[in-house]
This record gives sequence, structure tokens and C-alpha cells, in this order.
Amino acid sequence: MQHLINRGLERTGGLWPDIRRAYGWVHQAARILKNEAGYDAGVVERRFNGLLGAMIRHRGKVGPLAGAIDHFRKVTRSYRAGLFHCYAAPDLPRTNNDLERLFGSHRHHDRRATGRRTAAPAAVLRGPARIVAATATRLRGYGARDLAGADRQRWIALRDDLERRRRARALRHRFRRNPEAFLKEIEANLLQQTLPS
Repeated sequence: MQHLINRGLERTGGLWPDIRRAYGWVHQAARILKNEAGYDAGVVERRFNGLLGAMIRHRGKVGPLAGAIDHFRKVTRSYRAGLFHCYAAPDLPRTNNDLERLFGSHRHHDRRATGRRTAAPAAVLRGPARIVAATATRLRGYGARDLAGADRQRWIALRDDLERRRRARALRHRFRRNPEAFLKEIEANLLQQTLPS
């Protein structure tokens, strides 16, 4: 076993300096974004931009890993718009791991309850109400008193919005199932409304 490890290290020995340098850059980016010193958003952004510029300028020094540096730059560019907001707002979490865990947990329980392998269509249709309700009830129990204090107008508006979305989805389903019959029915309704009585 030791012989295999030694032979592997011998054959890959020339790659280690490049890996060490690229790995160092990625770790430095992580340290800048962790921001243990508590710098404001502008400082963190300037430091990160400086590191990114250095990585691009010196990408040739990492040999075959230059493509990985290009990929890192491309991915960073796609996240750039929201990357530094968390340093300007004190209570904003730096990652979305908690949100992903919340939605993942909801998805897991929904799949177990329905037996589906994919998300239920109702998750899209009623998600704004279901996910909020599921999250709130995990935090604490709610009783009749809590429901009595709800804003009735907002509740009615939410129900109307959910019903409007349900109807639109039903119409799309009817159209996909039989487009000709659906269009004939719409045409007949339109003609009936325009004919004099």
C-alpha cells in the first residue's frame, strides 16, 4: 500500500505547486468573504476584486488549473449582484444554507406525504401560503386566538390570488389536453356574448 502511495506522489509531484497556489487563492477568497474583521461592504468588495484581479493576472502560474481560475471568475460574476449585500445589512445571513435547508425539509415532507418523486404542482400553485404556514407552525403552535387576529382583507386577497392562479392552471391543463375543443368553446362563448339577444 505504501508503495502505491509513494508512486502516486512521485507521478503527481509536478502538479502540487500549481494546486497549492490555486488552493491558496480560493482560501484567501473565502477568508475575505468570511470578513472576521468586520469590514463594511465596500472594503470587502474592493479586497475581493483585488484578489480576483490578481488571480486573472497570474492565472498562467497555475499551469493546467488556469481553466479552473476562469471558471471561478465566471461563477463569481454570476453571483456578483448579491454577493456583498450581507455586509451592508447586519442581520442578513451570509449564505442561503438556512433557506435551502428550510425548502429542502418542506420538499422532503411533501414528497413523503404524497409519495411523489418530484414536487407536487400544488407547491407552485399554493407555495406562497403553504410554505409560510409550514414554516410558521414549526416555530410555534397557533390557536384560534391567533387566527381571529388575522387581517381579513389580506386573507381574502391571498385567497383570491390563489384561486386566480388555480383557474389559470386549470385552463392551461384543459388547453394542453385538447387544444381544438378548448378553442372552440372559447369561440362559442365569445360569439354568444356578441350576438344580440
